[in-house]
Amino acid sequence: MTYAIVNIQGKQFKLFENKYVYVPHITSVNLGDTILLTQVFMFFNKGILFLGNPFLENISVQVEILQHIKGKKIVIFKKKRRKGYQVRNGFRPIYSKIKVISFKEKNSN
Repeated sequence: MTYAIVNIQGKQFKLFENKYVYVPHITSVNLGDTILLTQVFMFFNKGILFLGNPFLENISVQVEILQHIKGKKIVIFKKKRRKGYQVRNGFRPIYSKIKVISFKEKNSN
């Protein structure tokens, strides 16, 4: 089992090869495009663990953008008791569905 822990927009995600993950909306790419994630914290392959300080220099992850979707509604409710103050607000966050294509190692020769 091969996996990597990467940084995507300030959040950490554990990525497995040929698996799907929902991440915060990636605005700079279109559907079907492939991007290279270079901020890899940790990489595990065939019983060998590689740790970065803070990132691994020679490992990157290639992912494909499959779709952009809206998540469930998040409700924000504010209230001050005994004052008659109530505010109800909400939004639906946008996520990007990505698929991990491969893990790439750069040779440091």
